[in-house]
Amino acid sequence: MMPIAIGIVYLWFGALKFFPDISPAEDLAKTTIYELTFGLIPSETTILLLAFWEITIGILLILNVYKSMIYWAAIIHITLTFTPWLFFPSEVFQNNYFQLTLLGQYIAKNIVILAALVVLLKEEKIKTKEASVISQRDIF
Repeated sequence: MMPIAIGIVYLWFGALKFFPDISPAEDLAKTTIYELTFGLIPSETTILLLAFWEITIGILLILNVYKSMIYWAAIIHITLTFTPWLFFPSEVFQNNYFQLTLLGQYIAKNIVILAALVVLLKEEKIKTKEASVISQRDIF
Protein backbone atom coordinates (compact mmCIF):
# COMPACT_ATOMS: atom_id res chain seq x y z
CA MET A 1 0.00 0.00 0.00
CA MET A 2 2.88 2.38 0.69
CA PRO A 3 3.94 2.79 -2.97
CA ILE A 4 0.33 3.41 -3.96
CA ALA A 5 -0.18 6.02 -1.23
CA ILE A 6 3.03 7.84 -2.16
CA GLY A 7 2.10 7.51 -5.83
CA ILE A 8 -1.26 9.20 -5.23
CA VAL A 9 0.46 12.11 -3.47
CA TYR A 10 2.93 12.47 -6.36
CA LEU A 11 0.17 12.23 -8.96
CA TRP A 12 -1.99 14.79 -7.18
CA PHE A 13 0.76 17.32 -6.45
CA GLY A 14 2.23 16.87 -9.93
CA ALA A 15 -1.13 17.39 -11.64
CA LEU A 16 -1.64 20.68 -9.79
CA LYS A 17 1.54 22.05 -11.38
CA PHE A 18 0.08 21.72 -14.89
CA PHE A 19 -2.42 24.47 -14.04
CA PRO A 20 -0.97 27.94 -13.35
CA ASP A 21 -1.56 29.40 -9.89
CA ILE A 22 -3.21 26.23 -8.51
CA SER A 23 -0.31 24.61 -6.65
CA PRO A 24 0.61 26.35 -3.39
CA ALA A 25 4.24 25.41 -4.03
CA GLU A 26 4.39 26.66 -7.63
CA ASP A 27 6.23 29.93 -7.02
CA LEU A 28 8.66 28.35 -4.57
CA ALA A 29 9.29 25.47 -7.00
CA LYS A 30 9.95 27.90 -9.86
CA THR A 31 12.37 30.06 -7.87
CA THR A 32 14.15 27.01 -6.43
CA ILE A 33 14.60 25.41 -9.84
CA TYR A 34 15.74 28.77 -11.19
CA GLU A 35 18.51 28.77 -8.56
CA LEU A 36 19.42 25.12 -9.15
CA THR A 37 19.65 25.60 -12.94
CA PHE A 38 21.29 29.04 -12.70
CA GLY A 39 18.34 30.48 -14.61
CA LEU A 40 19.24 28.63 -17.80
CA ILE A 41 15.75 27.17 -18.29
CA PRO A 42 12.60 29.35 -18.34
CA SER A 43 10.37 28.94 -15.28
CA GLU A 44 7.34 28.03 -17.39
CA THR A 45 9.32 25.11 -18.84
CA THR A 46 10.77 23.94 -15.53
CA ILE A 47 7.41 23.80 -13.79
CA LEU A 48 6.02 21.65 -16.60
CA LEU A 49 9.07 19.37 -16.46
CA LEU A 50 8.63 19.09 -12.70
CA ALA A 51 4.93 18.29 -13.15
CA PHE A 52 5.79 15.60 -15.71
CA TRP A 53 8.48 14.14 -13.41
CA GLU A 54 6.08 14.00 -10.46
CA ILE A 55 3.22 12.55 -12.54
CA THR A 56 5.54 9.88 -13.96
CA ILE A 57 6.78 8.92 -10.49
CA GLY A 58 3.18 8.80 -9.24
CA ILE A 59 1.92 6.59 -12.06
CA LEU A 60 4.85 4.17 -11.85
CA LEU A 61 4.53 3.91 -8.06
CA ILE A 62 0.80 3.19 -8.37
CA LEU A 63 1.43 0.59 -11.09
CA ASN A 64 4.25 -0.86 -8.96
CA VAL A 65 6.65 -1.18 -11.92
CA TYR A 66 10.34 -0.33 -12.40
CA LYS A 67 10.53 -0.26 -8.62
CA SER A 68 14.21 0.27 -7.95
CA MET A 69 14.57 2.92 -10.67
CA ILE A 70 11.45 4.81 -9.63
CA TYR A 71 12.37 4.71 -5.93
CA TRP A 72 15.70 6.33 -6.83
CA ALA A 73 13.98 8.94 -9.02
CA ALA A 74 11.59 9.75 -6.18
CA ILE A 75 14.40 9.88 -3.59
CA ILE A 76 16.34 12.33 -5.77
CA HIS A 77 13.21 14.42 -6.31
CA ILE A 78 12.16 14.46 -2.66
CA THR A 79 15.70 15.32 -1.53
CA LEU A 80 15.69 18.33 -3.86
CA THR A 81 12.45 19.55 -2.26
CA PHE A 82 14.49 20.44 0.84
CA THR A 83 16.71 22.95 -1.02
CA PRO A 84 14.36 25.90 -0.31
CA TRP A 85 15.36 25.53 3.35
CA LEU A 86 18.86 26.55 2.23
CA PHE A 87 18.02 29.03 -0.54
CA PHE A 88 14.95 30.75 0.91
CA PRO A 89 14.81 30.33 4.70
CA SER A 90 12.55 33.38 5.03
CA GLU A 91 9.92 31.56 2.94
CA VAL A 92 10.15 28.42 5.06
CA PHE A 93 10.61 29.69 8.62
CA GLN A 94 8.78 32.31 10.69
CA ASN A 95 10.56 34.28 13.42
CA ASN A 96 12.96 31.40 14.23
CA TYR A 97 14.10 28.02 12.93
CA PHE A 98 11.53 26.11 14.97
CA GLN A 99 8.47 27.84 13.58
CA LEU A 100 7.63 26.74 10.02
CA THR A 101 5.53 28.69 7.55
CA LEU A 102 2.81 26.81 5.68
CA LEU A 103 5.30 26.27 2.84
CA GLY A 104 7.83 25.01 5.37
CA GLN A 105 5.28 22.51 6.65
CA TYR A 106 4.52 21.52 3.04
CA ILE A 107 8.23 20.67 2.66
CA ALA A 108 8.67 19.10 6.11
CA LYS A 109 6.07 16.43 5.38
CA ASN A 110 8.50 15.14 2.77
CA ILE A 111 10.68 13.74 5.56
CA VAL A 112 8.09 10.99 6.02
CA ILE A 113 7.91 10.31 2.27
CA LEU A 114 11.72 10.18 2.06
CA ALA A 115 11.90 7.68 4.93
CA ALA A 116 9.21 5.51 3.32
CA LEU A 117 11.03 5.56 -0.04
CA VAL A 118 14.29 4.49 1.61
CA VAL A 119 12.50 1.57 3.29
CA LEU A 120 10.86 0.57 0.00
CA LEU A 121 14.20 0.72 -1.82
CA LYS A 122 15.87 -1.39 0.86
CA GLU A 123 13.08 -3.98 0.70
CA GLU A 124 13.35 -4.08 -3.09
CA LYS A 125 17.10 -4.69 -2.90
CA ILE A 126 16.53 -7.55 -0.43
CA LYS A 127 13.86 -9.12 -2.69
CA THR A 128 16.12 -8.77 -5.74
CA LYS A 129 19.03 -10.36 -3.90
CA GLU A 130 16.86 -13.23 -2.64
CA ALA A 131 15.49 -13.82 -6.15
CA SER A 132 19.04 -13.87 -7.50
CA VAL A 133 20.13 -16.46 -4.92
CA ILE A 134 17.09 -18.64 -5.68
CA SER A 135 17.70 -18.50 -9.45
CA GLN A 136 21.40 -19.36 -8.92
CA ARG A 137 20.33 -22.42 -6.90
CA ASP A 138 18.13 -23.52 -9.80
CA ILE A 139 21.13 -23.41 -12.12
CA PHE A 140 23.12 -25.82 -9.94
